[in-house]
Amino acid sequence: MIASAPVTYGADILEISQSASDLLEADETAIAPPLDWQQNWSIAQSSEPTLVESDIESIRITVTDRILDQPVYGPFRREATVRESTRPVYVINREQIEAQGARTVQEALRYLPGILSDGTAGGQLGALSSQFIRGANSAQVLILLDGRPINDVGFFGGFDLSNFTTDAVERIELLPGGGSTLYGSDALGGVINIITRSPSETPEVTARGAIGSFGLNEQSIQARGSSGDVGWALGYSRIESNNDFPFRIDRIDLDDRRRNADVLYNNLNLNLEKLGDRDTLSFSAIYQTKIFGVAGGIPIPNSIGAFNTLTPDAEQYTDEVLLGLTWRSRLGNGEDSLLTSRIFTDFLQYNYNNPDPATFGTRDDVNRRSLGVQVQHNWHAANQTLTYGVDYRNTRSRNTTFSYSTGVTDINYDGDIHQGALFASYEVNFSPSFSVNLGARQDFNSLVNGSFTSPSIGAQLVLSPSTTLRANYARSFRAPQISNLEGLAAFNVVGNPDLAPETGDSIDIGIDQQLGDIGLFRLTAFSNHISNLINFRFGSPSTYENIGQVRTLGLEADLNLQLSRYVYAFAHYTLNEPRITEDRDSTIEGNILSFRDANQLNVGLVYETPIGVYAAVILRNLSDFFVNNTNTESLSGFTAIDLRLRVPLNETVVLNGSVDNVFDRQSEQFPGYPAVGRSFRLGVSATF
Repeated sequence: MIASAPVTYGADILEISQSASDLLEADETAIAPPLDWQQNWSIAQSSEPTLVESDIESIRITVTDRILDQPVYGPFRREATVRESTRPVYVINREQIEAQGARTVQEALRYLPGILSDGTAGGQLGALSSQFIRGANSAQVLILLDGRPINDVGFFGGFDLSNFTTDAVERIELLPGGGSTLYGSDALGGVINIITRSPSETPEVTARGAIGSFGLNEQSIQARGSSGDVGWALGYSRIESNNDFPFRIDRIDLDDRRRNADVLYNNLNLNLEKLGDRDTLSFSAIYQTKIFGVAGGIPIPNSIGAFNTLTPDAEQYTDEVLLGLTWRSRLGNGEDSLLTSRIFTDFLQYNYNNPDPATFGTRDDVNRRSLGVQVQHNWHAANQTLTYGVDYRNTRSRNTTFSYSTGVTDINYDGDIHQGALFASYEVNFSPSFSVNLGARQDFNSLVNGSFTSPSIGAQLVLSPSTTLRANYARSFRAPQISNLEGLAAFNVVGNPDLAPETGDSIDIGIDQQLGDIGLFRLTAFSNHISNLINFRFGSPSTYENIGQVRTLGLEADLNLQLSRYVYAFAHYTLNEPRITEDRDSTIEGNILSFRDANQLNVGLVYETPIGVYAAVILRNLSDFFVNNTNTESLSGFTAIDLRLRVPLNETVVLNGSVDNVFDRQSEQFPGYPAVGRSFRLGVSATF
């Protein structure tokens, strides 16, 4: 489903008569109906050469169709719509991203249901992201780029979505629940699929700039077009902020400023496509760099944060290249058979440098190279669709630690993992009102006990034109990381080559209910059970072991309403209750799993006119949450109000403004890691 975020839609989701389209310059910067509520603009056919009041009066807005007819790839591993998916899926598209002012993928996920995405490292621009979905942590959520995996399999295990800026992003798909049947390892809690921008039929150039709080300045230029049968999209973006913001921690009576949290991005993106009668060849390249000051944590007495250490000189550098070459071919003479072959490779250089001797100064270096192949065939006939194929990925990673005090460099790990799989998914519509999908995947991993089978089943029952029921079961897994297998020599940690994969069983039942002509309500109840958790065991030496189980019960609710002609409202609520059912420490069994037990509510009110004037006020609420598994310490939740404004100045220029956390609510995301208070952003964009 489309995100109920307080952001706008562009003309690609408008059904506009040709004359009105020409007059309104129907592009991504001209007309922007808000969020989910204006996803189904339908302007009556008109032969009038100008847009007059009668044209505006003819606009008819409905909520349901544009939510359910939103294109998605993730739930199927092929292009389809939200309406066809038995799984809940939430989407934020290009126009939404622009209206939000979301600078990174992490920020773009903020208003989606089903995910806690603000992280635990302070929340300022550039801070390490966290994506908690259905009781799973970041390493247990699979990140895809155009349908292929980019998760780290060296040490971190996930992917830092604060690294990924949004100028090259077309849409982001969030799929809560197990996803290993189609995509393999790491999809215990869910899947996030980042779809990049493609060439356009007509040339266009978009330039934007913005300034804001804490020294924020942004510049970006993106160009798209085509010549003959070759299309292209090329862009560059630069974002900088000193992130020197004031904060207050009341429980230790501290007022201070966050220092050494500055960030600088310099990112490039390129997409080339060659179109044929039956074949398409495309090449994509993304180059991302981020330099980030690592401020560290403020020690909190008698707290889990008591071990935090300020790092006034520490700095993190990330340099990443993501390359992909894809060939799509229509087989036979029809449109029912599509063969897709993809080769992709990623290169990462990561450096964390903390030269301060007071904090046992070290420099950590990671060099990682990943090479993968995907081959799949989609076949459709009458009421049946079959998707099957082969995946392979090899990742080699090397991590070293240099100690400033001893002058010694230790090799923590230097190894690789081979991952291969066979998969198939079969969908059948038994009738116009009842469909079922079955899937299975067999993964093979180079580590001992590394093979795993991931089945899934889903069903959808249309009870009436306004009511649809859906249900899903999926079994998923997460393979151990290279660091788990080989250890961390610099920290006296021994690897365990006999680790088994973590396993997950995900069940959800949901309903999509149309509310007359004014809205849509989607509700999903879920259970997610994760076992064989890979835990760190302290000792002499320390090591990793399989032990522990967590069961999470919860709800994901999403409501979209049209209150009047130009006024819309949305609300979505995510309820999580992750409980530890088994652990090496029996005293915490039955306790709530830390950090992932927060509940989240977003409520928004939006005003939008057909000419693109847009204003929104959004309430964000996060509940209290535990910060340790003994459940002896928790952090208070918070409620923040955000404002959004969008004003077209003429046919090509748009002014955007935003204020986050209007009332400057102070909070901590981790003990000793203060979150950002009130901030503003003012930007302008022009499309030619």
